[in-house]
Amino acid sequence: MRFGIALRTMGTASTGEVLRASARLAEDAGLDTLWIPDHIAIPPDDAEGSGGRYLDPLATLAWLAALTSRIHLGTAVLILPYRAALPTAKAIATIQTLSGDRLELGVGIGWLEAEFRAVGRERRERGRTSDAVLAFLHGAFDAPGDVAVSNGQAFLFRPNPRKPRIWVGGGANQALARTLRFGDGWLPMTDDPEKLRAPIAELAARARATGRPVPEVAVFGALGSRALDADLARLAELEALGVTEFIQGARYEDLAGFERALAPLVERREAFQRR
Repeated sequence: MRFGIALRTMGTASTGEVLRASARLAEDAGLDTLWIPDHIAIPPDDAEGSGGRYLDPLATLAWLAALTSRIHLGTAVLILPYRAALPTAKAIATIQTLSGDRLELGVGIGWLEAEFRAVGRERRERGRTSDAVLAFLHGAFDAPGDVAVSNGQAFLFRPNPRKPRIWVGGGANQALARTLRFGDGWLPMTDDPEKLRAPIAELAARARATGRPVPEVAVFGALGSRALDADLARLAELEALGVTEFIQGARYEDLAGFERALAPLVERREAFQRR
């Protein structure tokens, strides 16, 4: 099992100093991944905890790529309906190229009505729009001779690095279907084994029925809120279900808060790997 941690790119924790130090601490600790969220237009009455301050995820990952050398960098999740397909594909390919193939592309369809209004997109079309963006991404990265097509116009999609792993977020049945159609992995926002048991089994069964590889599963949780033995038992149960990565999520406001979230993750990862 791999281990990652979520960085807060919102509110008081989203300064360059905190992000730089947090990323380096995570890499020095031997973690596998860093993950950041995506919000683009928080309304004033929904800004508690962030003050409405959110960094752009792709720009932030490009910056973090220059500050790190080994750790993988992911979006959890990039909201596809907010963004045009071609410029988004170009940004993704650029980060993947300059980071040395370290991008992990978590994607989602979004939920916040105010953000859809702000970007001028129909919320009810978010599933179909997301599928179109995903289809374009696959077409661009897999284009023979790097010749892709957008709106009937052929163009060279270069740089064209190795396509990043695509993680489909969400807990609905549509997310499982989208994972099987477009993704390499599923990214639910829970680490509760009882909530994950049935959908992971269904995902695996549907993958085998179509002859495709069984998608990976990465989950979000909070190690350290239980005793060490209880956390290790939960990790073992998750691994038995088919979970391939655990991501530590935590609310923090400064570097000291990040360190408090990092410490139990590192302790439990080391203990889990020594079993």
